This record gives sequence, structure tokens and C-alpha cells, in this order.
Amino acid sequence: MKKISKYLLIIIVVLYSSACDSNFDELNTNKVSATSIDPAFQLNAAIVGCAFPNGSLVYDVGVVQQIISPNSGLMTGANFNQDNRTLTQELWQGYYRNVIKNTRDVISQVEEDPSRANLKNMTRIIQAFAFMVLTDEYGSIPYFEGGKGYSDQIYLPVYDSQEAIYADLIKELTEATSALDVTGTVESADILYGGDLNKWKSFGYSLLLRAGMRLSEADPTKAAQVAQTAVQGGVILMNEDNATINHDPNYTNPIGNFLNATEASNFYLTEPFVDYLRSKNDPRLAAIAVTYVGAKSGPEQIPENQTYDAAVHVGIPMGNDNAGAVEAANELGLASFYEFAQADRRRITKNTAPNFLITASQNYLLMAEARQRGWISSGSVEEYYNAGVRAHMNQLGIIDEGSSISPAEITQYLNENPFDPSMAMEQINTQYWVSCFLNGPEAFANFRRTGYPALSPNPYPGREVEFINRLTYPNSEISVNAENVSAAIASQGPDDLGTKVWWDK
Repeated sequence: MKKISKYLLIIIVVLYSSACDSNFDELNTNKVSATSIDPAFQLNAAIVGCAFPNGSLVYDVGVVQQIISPNSGLMTGANFNQDNRTLTQELWQGYYRNVIKNTRDVISQVEEDPSRANLKNMTRIIQAFAFMVLTDEYGSIPYFEGGKGYSDQIYLPVYDSQEAIYADLIKELTEATSALDVTGTVESADILYGGDLNKWKSFGYSLLLRAGMRLSEADPTKAAQVAQTAVQGGVILMNEDNATINHDPNYTNPIGNFLNATEASNFYLTEPFVDYLRSKNDPRLAAIAVTYVGAKSGPEQIPENQTYDAAVHVGIPMGNDNAGAVEAANELGLASFYEFAQADRRRITKNTAPNFLITASQNYLLMAEARQRGWISSGSVEEYYNAGVRAHMNQLGIIDEGSSISPAEITQYLNENPFDPSMAMEQINTQYWVSCFLNGPEAFANFRRTGYPALSPNPYPGREVEFINRLTYPNSEISVNAENVSAAIASQGPDDLGTKVWWDK
């Protein structure tokens, strides 16, 4: 009887188990979670990922002496011309993880789908933008194998020379831009231009112009050819067509968010930048700067104490640590270093401020230089120069109505500061410096390419180099991909702030 009871128990357990397994897969399948994603949304993720990180503020914007912090520790960078790999790695990691990984995946998904050819070519343009920023910042980088860990299982990519990278970037931009087909599928989900392929074409040719001008000293013949092709193709010439990442409270501007949080009272406009704008009676100084009169601490930097008056703004001298900033403020008769002028975080660096990747102003000024060099034949240098200045002044009002500059003010500025053909290159590229305010990577690149504006070396006694020429590789790369990093260093030069990239002649 006990045996019969035992067998009956076993049969019941088996039958019950079978019943539990019935429809098990169906019951445990989430029917509302996505199993795939439209690659257009991955392109959007890549576009958002192009926003410049905090490290760009500390290094790029600081190298060109527009904004610095007197604080050390995490903020160490261009304020002291010292290496800080916690921040030099930010752009590398952000772009490879958030941009290149997505663009590589999108291209691999739609490569053989003719109906998504426009998406593929739009993605190639964004990928070229990101790779151009990366190689301009670091020099030799993983390019041909970079970002292919998921698609091709290349986990230790080789590094490519900047010369080889630029040759392929020019090829990619030329092919991808010309291949955009206005009769093809409209990728309306894209957040940059809503699928407007004419604007994408202008964006692609604008990047091509930038790439061509980057070679002005390294390969002038190639530079002239590429610049001519880009201008003939049609670059961005109106602010409404600027390549812009529009931020909102859910997707905030990284630098704006940074300057409106714990670092709000730690970054200041520099003396060279403020003095240049004031010396030209430039209305942009009042449009971008704020001074908190009499502030003796961060909590005293409140709207009740603020002024936009350009005559009041004083930039912080270069080369001062915290103690030096206190001394400098005393010598200048300020209440404290908290009274130095800042980029106004309630207007120009608010956390919803847009990121401008490429602008009409930048294009006009590059065209002015190309015309000055005889590389293009249309228009005049002065016309392009004036248009570039106007476009940037008008662009500030797009960021915030409180930063708007009137047409009369713009005309007055151009009348008081007329274009001088004998100083063409200096004037054009100094204006480019102003036009690239807060676009750290582009300001940093053009400063190295042209030598303008004519900035004095950072005088900080503990500086590692007079001028920073590149960013250093992340420690994670050095430890994980050591063999390929070593090969890049052997070819390019020491992994320090002083080594020049290929096109920097």
C-alpha cells in the first residue's frame, strides 16, 4: 500500500509539473517590450551624443583662453596647462560609446537596404563629424577599426594616423553628401533636420569645408581642392540651417548643466577674451557676460547683484590658482574673485542652451579665408567676413532673447571695426575664435591651425607646456589596448599635452 501511495505521489507531481510548463514561454514573454529599434532612433542617439562634454570646457575652451577656473583638483586642466586624465578621457569615452557605437551599428543594419540609403548617408556624415573631433583632439585614434567591437568583435582596434584618417573623412563626406537623394525615403524621425535632405547636404558640405581648411598648412593643394568642392556644393549660410542640438529639461546641455550646478561659481571669462571684446566695443560682451557686483562668495552671485554692463566686466587673468585669483582680484579692486565676469548661466550657458556643431558664421569666415588664399573665386573676402560677424551676433539671440543684438548695434560694430585687407588672416581667424565661443573642439583646432588669435602662453609656474597641443589618451586605453597605443605613440610622439597632431604645422 505504501508503494502504491508513493507511485501515485510521483505521478501527481509529474502531471502538475507538466501543467505548470504548459504555455510557460507565452506566459513569460513580455509582449510590450521592444525586440528591435528603428535605426533612425540610434542615429538620434548619436546626434545627441555629439554634445560637448565638461572636459571640453576645462580643456578646449580654456586652451583658447575664453573661460577658466582657478580651482585645482578635478578642475585642473588648461587653467594650469597640466594633464588631468579624468577629464581628457571624457570626450574619447563619450564619443566612442555614445556616437561611434551607434553610427557603426546603424550603417551595418541598413548597408544592404536601398530604401534606407539616405539614413545610411546621414549617419556617415554624423560619424565623420565625431571622428573629426576625436582625431583633432587626440591625433592618432582607432578609426578604421574603431567602434567595431559589437559588429565585428574587434575589441583591441589598431590606431590610424591622422593623415590617413583625414583622407578617408574627406572621401566619406564627399560620397555621403553627394549620395543623399531628395527623391528617396524621407527619414523624418531625425532630430537634426527632420529629414530635410537639402539641409543635410549643406551640413555635409560644411563639414567638408572644415576638413579642407584643416589641411591648409599640411597639404595646401588638397585643401584648396576640397574647399572649392564644398563651397560649390553649398554650405550652411543661414542661422536657421545651423547644425544644432536643441536641449530641453530632459536632455540638458552638458556644459550648461555643469555650470548651473556645483560649479556655478567656479568658472570665469578670461582677461584676454574680455579685454579683446571690450577693446572693440563689441556688443557680444554684454550679450554673453554677467558680473555679480560686490559678490564675496558664490551664494552672493544672485540676480539682484548682476549687471550686463560691458564697462564693468573684468576677466580673470591667466595662470592663477585659487590663492592667485584672490590676489589678482584684490589688485584689481574687486570685492573678491567672485566678482570676475562669467558666461551668464541664466542666458548663454543655461542648461537648455543649444549645442552648435556647425554654424553659418563659421562657414562665412572659412570662406573669407579660402577667398583670401585664392582657393575660391566667388564673393569677396570682406563680404564673407562681415557676413560671418553678423551671423554670429544674430546667433546669440537664438540662444536667449536676452542676448539679442540689434541690427543697429551690429552695423555700428562693423563701421567702427572695418575689415582691413592687410590684416585679413588675423582678423578672420580672431573672429572665428569669438564665433566658436563654447564650441571648444573647433576653437581649439582652428587656433592650432592658424595661430590666431595671438595669445600669450599661460604663465602659471607649474605648467607642463606653454601651449596645449592635444589631449592625452585615456588610462583605460593604455591599460587594455597597450600594444596599439604604444604603436601610435611611437609613430606620433609622446602621449603628453605638447605633442602636435599631423595637420598642426
